[in-house]
Amino acid sequence: MRNWLVLLCPCVLGAALHLWLRLSSPPPARASGAGPADQLTLLPQWKSSHYDVVVGVLSARNNHELRNVIRSTWLKHSLQHPALSQRVLVKFVIGARGCQVPVEDREDPYSCRLLNITNPVLNQEIEAFSLSEDTSSGLSEDRVVSVSFRVLYPIIITSLGVFYDASDGGFQRNITVKLYQADQEEALFVARFSPPSCGVQVNKLWYKPVEQFILPESFEGTIVWESQDLQGLVSRNLHRVAVNDGGGVLRVLTAGEGALPHEFMEGAEGVAGGFIYTIQGDNTEAQKRAVCPVPRRPWRGWKSNTEGEALLKNLHSRPRRLLDHISNLQEEDALLKEESHLHGDIVFVDVIDTYRNVPAKLLNFYRWTVETTDFDLLLKTDDDCYIDLEAVFNRIALKNLDGPNFWWGKAFLCSDDSGLGRQVVDVSGQPREASLL
Repeated sequence: MRNWLVLLCPCVLGAALHLWLRLSSPPPARASGAGPADQLTLLPQWKSSHYDVVVGVLSARNNHELRNVIRSTWLKHSLQHPALSQRVLVKFVIGARGCQVPVEDREDPYSCRLLNITNPVLNQEIEAFSLSEDTSSGLSEDRVVSVSFRVLYPIIITSLGVFYDASDGGFQRNITVKLYQADQEEALFVARFSPPSCGVQVNKLWYKPVEQFILPESFEGTIVWESQDLQGLVSRNLHRVAVNDGGGVLRVLTAGEGALPHEFMEGAEGVAGGFIYTIQGDNTEAQKRAVCPVPRRPWRGWKSNTEGEALLKNLHSRPRRLLDHISNLQEEDALLKEESHLHGDIVFVDVIDTYRNVPAKLLNFYRWTVETTDFDLLLKTDDDCYIDLEAVFNRIALKNLDGPNFWWGKAFLCSDDSGLGRQVVDVSGQPREASLL
């Protein structure tokens, strides 16, 4: 027994010394916010002081003025208030990285995807899909087939088409082809194929003309082929057809990538035909009818008599624009680092700071709060909002929000063009389970 005590005494003394050092040393700085180059705010080894409410203010990287307005108004009030300063922690939430693609060269202003237009073929008819010569034809079991696409530069669809089975000895099918806009239930264009009215044969497809409208930039749609006969369609999956994107003016979307209603995607994903389109190159009278009015980017030269020339000019100036943008990002990183060190109220989360990444930005901040702070409630807001913290605490007391797993606010459902969602349910002031987030 004495030998065991001799062995255990050094271990007990070491553990006691380690515990004393931990308790006597000062805690690490609380959420001072690392610079953009560090990408993430360093996580403390243990949680800091307890807060009744943590306020996360989502802010874009370049919104310096909005953040300073908050610092000089309601945030300043909370820091100087003897009670609020102990109960509330306010942090600005900013993406650690800026998008390296200039806004003018993105597919849309909400994302960071490059608008990869290279050599557009202007004012010529283009077949969207084609089959190789050695591709065998045959019927599938699917009577409904659909494919989705996104327009990156205005196009005009002139014809819709279907594949045909050469063994039939002529067109012997009854097929309907419809083009839907992503957020509409009524078809924009419809073409019906039958033995007495099969259209014009081009290569391995039969085409019928449709009413011509401009499909604007950012248009998302789906083409649905539906067999009116008992047998299935002649179709191919997306990997067995060649997509002619006209130099990058349209992109085929896979299932789950677009914003299309579910009922339009019930058929099999694939291609059972195609469409013919032209790239809008001139402002002719015949091309001034658009499917829907959309804001056009001023850099595209929309006031020019020849829009195609403006597009080509923009593509030519892209390399110089990219260099200038990278330089601006470096300056922005330096300004954010200085701002963070000066105020100590920024949390940089590991996302590219774009509008479509706002959900990921918020989830990363939730993770940061759980891992680094001790709090009762978390309030999310934006940098263009004024928060009356006294009113917030009064409402918390009124609603008895003193238990775990509460969600209080508004529910957002149904994706829109921004990819964030469209508000359809207002449950403001009603506690909800946290799983709704």
